[in-house]
Amino acid sequence: MTKLSVNINKIATLRNARGGDRPNVVQVAKDCERFGAQGITVHPRPDERHIRYQDVHDLKEIVTTEFNIEGNPTPDFLKLVKGVKPAQATLVPDAPDAITSNAGWDTVKHKDFLTDVIGELKELGIRTSIFVDPVTEMVEGAAAVKTDRIELYTESYARQYQDNREEAIAPYLEAARKAQELGLGLNAGHDLDLDNLKYMHDTLPGLLEVSIGHALICDALYYGLENTIQLYLRQLR
Repeated sequence: MTKLSVNINKIATLRNARGGDRPNVVQVAKDCERFGAQGITVHPRPDERHIRYQDVHDLKEIVTTEFNIEGNPTPDFLKLVKGVKPAQATLVPDAPDAITSNAGWDTVKHKDFLTDVIGELKELGIRTSIFVDPVTEMVEGAAAVKTDRIELYTESYARQYQDNREEAIAPYLEAARKAQELGLGLNAGHDLDLDNLKYMHDTLPGLLEVSIGHALICDALYYGLENTIQLYLRQLR
């Protein structure tokens, strides 16, 4: 079964909007796991506008499923990841002022940099994943830098899904097959929701994990967090 990792950034965004500690990020992470999530994802950014670095340390103490920290591998981010030692570090090339992640790595152009970073993380026993667009050359570049997995950036799939899902999935299917051929694990994330998740899950070979935050938290406003997590898990069975 493909694992569901719940990204709790939006919980921190809500907390930070008012100040104080409500909702409590640690408690929500515990509840997500209790409700069936098989992982917790956070994406701390330099300005700490949602998840704060202290949140990451606090979560390390209580997450019992897979803890995934994603972000741009700046010196501060790498220091955080090396100190916390999560199950997985997902490297994302987002600019400091980006509202959300909006592109995958050019794994060819940044080969030397990614090779060095991945080597450092793997020495500490941290599984590595690289955020990439569904382009076979970028998948091949990811394999060349010795990452364990790739995470396919699924925004374009989600955007095109309602118009033509077969066309929308085509480059992802090609990328997934290339990943299998090269021995890379496969993750996916960004704009996946209750409408488009099942088709991606049923179509892509070897999909190990999806990371979902924004849509899941939005759905939880209507369905409740426990019920929403169960609805997403059903799409992955």
